[in-house]
Amino acid sequence: MGQEKVSSRKSGAKKGHQKYQNTVAFKHNRASKLTKKILSLPIDGLCTKCYDQIEWRKKYRKYKSLTTAAKCVSCQQKNVKKAYHVLCDDCASKKNVCAKCMENKEIFVEEKKSSEEQEAAEQQEIEQKLQYFRERERRSYLRKLERGEITAKDIPEPRNSLEDFSDFTDSEDDDLYSD
Repeated sequence: MGQEKVSSRKSGAKKGHQKYQNTVAFKHNRASKLTKKILSLPIDGLCTKCYDQIEWRKKYRKYKSLTTAAKCVSCQQKNVKKAYHVLCDDCASKKNVCAKCMENKEIFVEEKKSSEEQEAAEQQEIEQKLQYFRERERRSYLRKLERGEITAKDIPEPRNSLEDFSDFTDSEDDDLYSD
C-alpha cells in the first residue's frame, strides 16, 4: 500500500562539507561551580592522545564526571574513580599503561607551575580586581593583603566597573540638558 523510502546513499559515503561555520568560539560560564570543579580536576595516568581528548572535553564543557566508582577492567574491583578511565590507578601504574586506552605509551605528566609563575599570576589577578576600585578602597585592600588579614580570593569583585556604564551614550546626556 504505502511505499517506504529507501536510502540511496551507500554506507560509509560522506555527506559533504559542513554547511555553516561557527562565527564565534564557544565560551562556557567560568563562574559556574560545576565548571570550576571540572576544570580543577587533575588529569593523570594518561598518554598524550588521551590527555588531549579529556582536555578538549573540559574546554568545551563535554566532560561528564563519574557519579559512582566504575569497575576496573583488570582487577574487576570498583576502584576507577576518574571519568573516562577503564583501569584503576594501581593497575595502570603496575602495568605501566595508559588508564584510558590501555596502550603502552609514554604517560603524560602535568607539570606544576613554578612558584614565581604562581606569584606573578596571583599579582596580576589582584591588580585586575583592584583596577576599578576607588583609590581609598584599593589601598585598604593592599594594606590588608600585606598584613595577611585577607588573601587574593577574599577581594570582592568591584561594584562599579566601566562595563556597567557602557550602556550610556552622549546622546542621552544631551536629552537631559536640552530643556
